[in-house]
Amino acid sequence: MSEALTLPAETRDRAGKGASRALRREGRVPAVIYGGKEAPATIHVEERLLVKQLGTGHFMNSIVEIELGGKKLRTLPKDVAFHPVTDRPTHVDFLRLAKGAKVDVAVPVVFVNEEASPGLKKGGVLNVVRHELELVCEADKIPNEIEIDVTGLEVGDAIHISHITLPEGSESAITDRDFTIATVVAPSALKRAEAAEGEEAAADAVPASEQSDEEEEAGEE
Repeated sequence: MSEALTLPAETRDRAGKGASRALRREGRVPAVIYGGKEAPATIHVEERLLVKQLGTGHFMNSIVEIELGGKKLRTLPKDVAFHPVTDRPTHVDFLRLAKGAKVDVAVPVVFVNEEASPGLKKGGVLNVVRHELELVCEADKIPNEIEIDVTGLEVGDAIHISHITLPEGSESAITDRDFTIATVVAPSALKRAEAAEGEEAAADAVPASEQSDEEEEAGEE
């Protein structure tokens, strides 16, 4: 389960592009907290701390407790905007979480025991169709990642969402189909070799008309 992150914040007195630019020059990032049937709260956070939390790799599917005015607000990051040139964060949206709330999150998948897959050991390739799973989770039970065991998989096998046991408190957000997460496919080198063998076999099969010409030439000699 994702650990809760803590992020101190201060209320923004002024809105607008000019005020936001001034905050960024001071090393602050404008943000907003919305949802929970309450009015949006405009805030700003320290860029250095935000960048550090973004670097954890699981910021977007972690509970972030915003410390504001002596209170802690449980939120879930919903969007981070970045500068197109410097790649610095320029704005963050946080969703306010009510007690017992369920949230939609994208959780990364991690494949384990690849050495125990006969298909991969033979040179097969794990073709990942979905690097993240769209899940509906209880707010306090958001997993950091979903482990998928590939033990025993052969070339041609596929992993579908129905094969995965999701953690307690989580369910797939996609329920209308048994979608594919990954497949084990034959390596491209093997496909090229098979194609080359097919071309050689075709070249060895000389048409009957050409054989007759060759036989006549041999007889004349």
